[in-house]
Amino acid sequence: MHSFRWPFTRDLWHSSARVGMALGYADFLPGNLSMRRLLLAGLIAFCVLPAAAAVPPASTAGPLDMETIMANPDWIGQSVEDPYWSVDGRSLYYSLKRDGSPVRDLYRVDPASGNSVKLDPAAMAQADGPPVFDHAHQHAAFILHGDVFEVDLASGRRRQVTMTPQHESSPQFSADGRALQYRDGNDWYSYDLASGVAAPVAELKFADDPQAKQPDDLDELQLKLFKTLREVKADKQAMLDQRKALEAADPGRAPQPFWLGDKIRLVDSELSPDGRWLLLVTAPKGHQEGKAPQVNHYVTDSGYTEPEDARNYVGRNDPAPQSLWLLDLAHHQKYALKTDSLPGIKDDPLAALRKQAVAALEKDGKTDEATALKAPEVRPVRIVAGGDDGGGGGIVWSNDGSQLAIQLRAIDNKDRWIASVDFAEHKLVTQNRLTDSAWINWSFNEFGWLPDNRTLWFESEASGWAQLYVKSLDGKARPLTGTGYEVSSPVVSPDGKWFYVLANKQAPYAYDAYRLPTTGGDLQRITRYEGLGCAECSVPFVLSPDGSRLAVPHSTAYIPPQLAVVNVDGSGVHELTDTRTAKYKAMHWVEPQFVKVPSSHGHFDIWAKYYQLADYDATQKHPAVLFVHGAGYLQDVTKSWSYYFREQMFQNLLLQQGYVVLDMDYRASAGYGRDWRVAIYRQMGHPELEDLLDGKAWLVKDHAVDPKRVGIYGGSYGGFMTEMALLRAPGEFAAGAALRGPSDWTSYNHEYTSNILNDPQLDPEAYRISSPIEYADKLQDPLLIEHGMIDNNVMASDSIRLYQRFIELHKKNFWISLYPLERHGFEHADSWYDEYRRIDELFNTYVKPDRAASQ
Repeated sequence: MHSFRWPFTRDLWHSSARVGMALGYADFLPGNLSMRRLLLAGLIAFCVLPAAAAVPPASTAGPLDMETIMANPDWIGQSVEDPYWSVDGRSLYYSLKRDGSPVRDLYRVDPASGNSVKLDPAAMAQADGPPVFDHAHQHAAFILHGDVFEVDLASGRRRQVTMTPQHESSPQFSADGRALQYRDGNDWYSYDLASGVAAPVAELKFADDPQAKQPDDLDELQLKLFKTLREVKADKQAMLDQRKALEAADPGRAPQPFWLGDKIRLVDSELSPDGRWLLLVTAPKGHQEGKAPQVNHYVTDSGYTEPEDARNYVGRNDPAPQSLWLLDLAHHQKYALKTDSLPGIKDDPLAALRKQAVAALEKDGKTDEATALKAPEVRPVRIVAGGDDGGGGGIVWSNDGSQLAIQLRAIDNKDRWIASVDFAEHKLVTQNRLTDSAWINWSFNEFGWLPDNRTLWFESEASGWAQLYVKSLDGKARPLTGTGYEVSSPVVSPDGKWFYVLANKQAPYAYDAYRLPTTGGDLQRITRYEGLGCAECSVPFVLSPDGSRLAVPHSTAYIPPQLAVVNVDGSGVHELTDTRTAKYKAMHWVEPQFVKVPSSHGHFDIWAKYYQLADYDATQKHPAVLFVHGAGYLQDVTKSWSYYFREQMFQNLLLQQGYVVLDMDYRASAGYGRDWRVAIYRQMGHPELEDLLDGKAWLVKDHAVDPKRVGIYGGSYGGFMTEMALLRAPGEFAAGAALRGPSDWTSYNHEYTSNILNDPQLDPEAYRISSPIEYADKLQDPLLIEHGMIDNNVMASDSIRLYQRFIELHKKNFWISLYPLERHGFEHADSWYDEYRRIDELFNTYVKPDRAASQ
C-alpha cells in the first residue's frame, strides 16, 4: 500500500493482476520498466524483428550446464515490456532491455506488417507516449521525457506544453475539453488549449493563515491605545479586500492560497476534470515510524563500510493515519471529509485478541504497554494512492467531474470502503464495504466510473472470488462475473459498452483476455494463449484508442513475453515479435505437467507443475526435489513465463541428473480464491507445510520416488518454507536450501506481516508459531542458507540470527553463504551461479545418493 515492498521476490509485478504480491514479489516493481521509460519513442528504423514462432523447436543444443543457465539471461533473448499504442492507433511501441546493459530501447511496430524498428535518440524525441484523449476525441496528450505534449487529432499538430527539469505526470483533459490538466508532484496545473497559458489550479500553504489570527487581550489593548496601529491595520485590511476583489473578477490572476495549517503534510491530490474541486490526502506531520534497521555495504567504491537505512520492523509503530480535505476552487473553501460515519469504523475486529493481550500485560505489571494497546474510538484509515498496492488508485473522478469515489482501508486492513462524496453536504457516502476477518487482499481493488458518470464499477472478493461489480449510486451492487475463477485488470471500452478483463476461467493455470457487456452478459473469451498476465508483463493487454484491437503480451513456460495484436472479437491474431536468441531456441526443455495433488487435510486438491523426463523409468526409485515459490501470495503454476525462469531451467538440470521435480501452489498462493489465500492467517508455515508433505506423499505413491531422497528449496517465502519444512518436519526431507528467507517474522515489515499475523504486541502467539527461529532446536537434516548481504527487504540478519541459534544449539550440517553485492533479488550472474552450484552440490551429496542400496 503506499511505497511498501512485498516480501520475498526479486522483481515484482503490479498486483491487481493475478500474480498477487507478497514474499518473493518485493522487487518486481523496480525490475519492470516504469511507464516513464516508455514515454520515449521515435520514427527511425534501426532493426527488424521476425515474427514469433508458435512453439519452441524440439532440437537440442546438448546437455545443460550450470554456467549457461545461470548466466546473464541476455542469452535467452529479451522480454517485450510495457507496450502501448500510438496516438493515431496505427503503431505500437514497446521496450526491450539492451544486451549487456540495463538500458531499455524503444521500438515501434506496425501491427499490419509486423515490422519493428528500434528508435535512436533523435527519433525518440518525436515519439508518442501512452496517450489519453478528450471526451470528443479531438485532442490527445501524453508524457514524453517527463514533459507534457498535446496533439490535435484532426491536423496532427503537436505542441509541447511543458519543458521543465521536473517530471510532470497524470495528463487529463477538462470535462469541457478546453484545458489540459496535469500534475507536478502533488501540484496541479491547467493549460488552456486556446490561449496556450498554463497556471496552477491552487496554491497550498501548510502553515497557519497569518490573516486568521485572532487578537488576544494584549493585542486589543494596543489597538485601543494607539491610533497609528489602528490605521496600519485598516490599511492592511483594505489592501487584502482589494486583492480578493480583483482575484474574484479576473480569472487571469493566480489563485489565492489555501492555508492548511502546520500540523499536516500532503500525501496525494486529485483534481476534478471540471476544475471545480481538488481532493487532498494528508497525514500528520512528524509522524514517527520507529527506528529503522540498517544493512551494511561491505564492498564499496570508497573502500569503507557504508550503512544504509532499511524498512521498519512490524509493530514498532503503525503507518501514519490519513485524512481527506475537499477544496472548492471556485469559492475558495475547504472542507474536512470525516470518516467517522463509515459503517464499522468504530468496531474493533481484534477485540478478542486485544483483551487477551491487555490482560497478559497487566498481569505482568506492564500497564503502560497495556494502555498503548487500547483500541481507538475511530479506526484510522489510509487512502490507497495510485498503483501503490497494485490494486488501482484510491481516488477516481467521473469523466465530467460531477462524481468522486474514494477507496479507504482501515490500517488494520480488515475493512475496505468505497465511498462517493456528497458535494452539497461535504461528506462521504458509503457505496461498498468489504470486510475480511483475516485481511483485505492487496489485489483486486480496482474501481472506476462508467461513462454515464453515475455508475460505479469495482472488484471485490466478497463472494470468496475476485468478481467484477457495478453499482448505481442509489442502487445495489450487482456482480457481472461468476465465482470459481478470478477476474482482474478491468478496462472499459471507449464507447462504454464493454469491459475487458483478464481471467482464468478455463483452468486456474490458464489466463486469457475476455470481454463482457457493461450492462451484464456472457463472459466472452478473446484470446486462446492461456498465457497472459505473466510476472514480467506490466499489463495483460492494451486496448487500442478506437477500441477495436488488443495488444497482447503473451508467453509460455519457455517463451518469454512476446507481443501480438488481436481484434476484440478474437479474430485476426497477428504475432509481432520473437525476441529469443538462436541459441535459446535450439535448446530442448521439458514441459511441465499440470497436476492436482490430493490433500490429506480436506476435500481439495493442490495444483502443481510436475517435471519428469519422457523416458522416466517408473520401475526404479528416484530422488526428487520440491521447489517452493516465493511471495506466499503468488501463482507459479501457470502456463505463462515464470518469474522463476532460472529456477525452471535448474529443474531441467535436475531432471538431467535423475531427479523429478514438483512445484506446488500451496495454500496462500494466488489464483484460487479468498479462502485459499487466507488459510495461513495467524499460522504461517503450517497449511503450506501440510501441502508440501502431501506433494511428497504423492510423488512417493504415484511416481516411484524414494521417500528418503527428497530435497526441498526455495527463495524468500520459499526460503522460509524450506526452513519450516526442515525444522517442523525433521526427517521428511533429506536436505534443504533456504534462500533469503525470513526466519523471524517480528523483523519483517509492517504492511505485509501485520495483515497476516496482526501486530506482534497483540498476537505474539501467531508470531511464535510462524517463525522458523522458534524451532531451531529441531534441526537434524542438512540445511544450506544463502542470503544477499545488502538485502533491504528480508535482511541478512534474519539468516545470520538463525545461524547463530544453530551454533548455540551445537547443531551439525548447516551452512551459510552470504553475497556482499546482492539485494533480495540477485542481479549478478556470478552470484546466481555460485548460489545454485552450492544447491546442486547439496542435493547431489545428501539427496541423490541411494544410501540404502549402497549398504
